[in-house]
Amino acid sequence: MSKQPPAKSHGRKSIAATVKPRDLMAERSVAGAWTAKVITLLPDAFPGVLGESLTGKALKDGLWQLETIDLRPFGEGRHRNVDDTPAGGGAGMVLRADVVARALDQAARGVKPDADWPVIYLSPRGKPFDQRKAERLAQADGVTLLCGRFEGVDERVIEAHGIEEVSLGDFILTGGEIAAQALIDATVRLIPRVLGNQASTEEESFSDFLLEHPQYTKPAVWEGREIPDVLLSGHHAAINDWRREMAERLTKERRPDLWRAYCEKHGRDPEEDAEQ
Repeated sequence: MSKQPPAKSHGRKSIAATVKPRDLMAERSVAGAWTAKVITLLPDAFPGVLGESLTGKALKDGLWQLETIDLRPFGEGRHRNVDDTPAGGGAGMVLRADVVARALDQAARGVKPDADWPVIYLSPRGKPFDQRKAERLAQADGVTLLCGRFEGVDERVIEAHGIEEVSLGDFILTGGEIAAQALIDATVRLIPRVLGNQASTEEESFSDFLLEHPQYTKPAVWEGREIPDVLLSGHHAAINDWRREMAERLTKERRPDLWRAYCEKHGRDPEEDAEQ
């Protein structure tokens, strides 16, 4: 019986096919790989969904790296307290500045002084996260994400470290971990070779301030509903025109804010009929 040839290497790092999710984050140095460092009280929440599908495969292949920094060991006293009551009174607890600062110092280790490496606090009062921000982060060397808990973080450490606050939306989560995973997912998929088809990232929603056009697949007729004839015509110019028209119509109807940005970019009147 002949021996099976050894598995081909991706030239970056080798991981067994039976790797467990947390093993994906084992300390391995991958020179030049985009890296996300996450400061969190819930390190076991990672990689979570990031260890699945294309982002998980890209993590295995060394196209990006994920490192969690457990906030608890930096806490004060025998019980490693990381928070205290709000100055001035009020409900809840606030993460201490000195504790968070020690974790940030740990995250900064190994980051070159001239590296493009934003430090972001996931906060409901931050600037909204969008596709432009994801594109910007994907071009950086990496990012450090601070996941808040309780009532937030002492303002002094945010000011001292020049931390940028980013919000996933106008709603409240119990912590920043879910928001951090969403931000990482949106960013990692823009890294070359992660999706395998760079054109798909250029054509999808928000790439040009437009929502995506409707999509269809087999069967051609489902419950009396047919695929638009133009999509079956084979006329690529007509198909592209139809998709652009549908994207403009949906954007104008559902996202007036994006429609205004799109019109401004292309020198159009926002009141212009998207169907024309």
